[in-house]
Amino acid sequence: MVRLQKYLAECGVASRRASETLISEGRVRVNGAVATLGQSVDPATDRVAVDGRELGTDDKVYIVLNKPRNVVTTAKDTHGRRTVLDCVQSSDARLFPVGRLDFDVEGVLLLTNDGELAYRLIHPKFRIEKEYLAWVRGRMEAAAAAQLEQGVELEDGLTAPAKVGVLETRSGNSLVRLIIHEGRKREVKRMCDAVGHPVQTLRRITFAGIECNGLRPGEWRNLTEREITGLMVLVGLK
Repeated sequence: MVRLQKYLAECGVASRRASETLISEGRVRVNGAVATLGQSVDPATDRVAVDGRELGTDDKVYIVLNKPRNVVTTAKDTHGRRTVLDCVQSSDARLFPVGRLDFDVEGVLLLTNDGELAYRLIHPKFRIEKEYLAWVRGRMEAAAAAQLEQGVELEDGLTAPAKVGVLETRSGNSLVRLIIHEGRKREVKRMCDAVGHPVQTLRRITFAGIECNGLRPGEWRNLTEREITGLMVLVGLK
């Protein structure tokens, strides 16, 4: 179960606060009944409608974008910055991003109008793997890599074990490959900071096994049927 306003936000309807306003105004229904603020829903079984339009009834669209740096992972930006939806304007579907990438991070980002799949892909219990390449400051030795693999203590608790490999050292900096399955805010950056190796550049190269090879920053493609099926299997929808 998930709070209704959180589910609406994850489905790209509006921000969580704006979703609370929609609920308070009586514009949201769950299984035909007017929703109440604070109500929880099960995305797998409950039917949620906003202004009479049921979520998840549109033809499903699944896209992978090679997100450029200096683009925000939101539907709208109050500061007028370019958003990931600006990158996919040629798609007719009403899409929303699956999770987030920081403003200065590039790489694999999924977008869809499938709220149930998106919800599951970012839910911690499904332990979806995300793979990153990071150039970090300094020569990362085996001890620091081992710390990351075992989990490091951050202000919001101990991180889950990561898979870590130092691929290259150049000009006193290190290229590090990290695979994590948590989705904490700025997690990779904070992990590397915690072991004394601040991130200089960061790129996500896979999400749930999906890659964006061959796509330049800002380019996107539709997922293949095989990729879509693979995602469904990962989160127990098929």
